[in-house]
Amino acid sequence: MVSEKITVKNKSGLHLRPAGILSKIAQGCKSDITLVKGDKRVNPKGVLYLMAAGIMCGDEITVECDGENEAEDLKTILDAIDSGLGE
Repeated sequence: MVSEKITVKNKSGLHLRPAGILSKIAQGCKSDITLVKGDKRVNPKGVLYLMAAGIMCGDEITVECDGENEAEDLKTILDAIDSGLGE
């Protein structure tokens, strides 16, 4: 398993549109992915899970990937979050 922390830059956090984009990207990954915010652990492959996590601008989250492409998938998810997810 690999993991890394990242700070969310989206001004409105992970609301529906960026959550949908992140979810589609995560669905294309082969690894098991978990986003950790405080005591909440969510699977980013489900939009509703992302929305329920309440991830806002400035929140530091940890991205965990476990699987055959874990390092590549971690980079993919981190790059997507860092890009602002279309905003």
